[in-house]
Amino acid sequence: MGSTADDGRDGYLAFVETHQHRLLRAAYLICGNRHQAEDLLQDALLKLALRWSSVRDGDPAAYVRTILYRDAVSWWRRRRREWLSAAPPEQVAPDRDGALRLTLHDALGQLPPRQRAVLVLRYYEDLTEVATAEALGVTVGTVKSQCHAALRRLREVAPDLTVDSRPGRGAAATGLEVNP
Repeated sequence: MGSTADDGRDGYLAFVETHQHRLLRAAYLICGNRHQAEDLLQDALLKLALRWSSVRDGDPAAYVRTILYRDAVSWWRRRRREWLSAAPPEQVAPDRDGALRLTLHDALGQLPPRQRAVLVLRYYEDLTEVATAEALGVTVGTVKSQCHAALRRLREVAPDLTVDSRPGRGAAATGLEVNP
């Protein structure tokens, strides 16, 4: 009986080791604050540990992502205030895409929480509309409308994101010009 408990613990630890970095990036993209992202992930992993025996045979990563997004939305609803900062929370690696990343980060910060969550789930996590709706606990129609509104808002606040102006790229599509 002791080996079964150890097998569950070992499986949980292996899952955390292999998925924690990707889940932390997703949490950071959702909330825009590294410390809050770490707290969200820690709470989500604790909730996973409590349910590991019933979740481990399914898709534990999807379970954790759902917890992350729902807890983030709950946190936004409770707090509803902005975090002001003189500088980006993370130092961007020196590359030619740094300005574009900062522009995208700032533009995402201007979106309402639900729209930001929809964009991260759809385009960063590459989830389907149905999976995004399930993760957020909304309808597919809500996902579609929030995604459309978010992309339109991104085009308004950061028009330089709609055309890839990097050298040698020409006017390549970035995805923000779809459904103008």
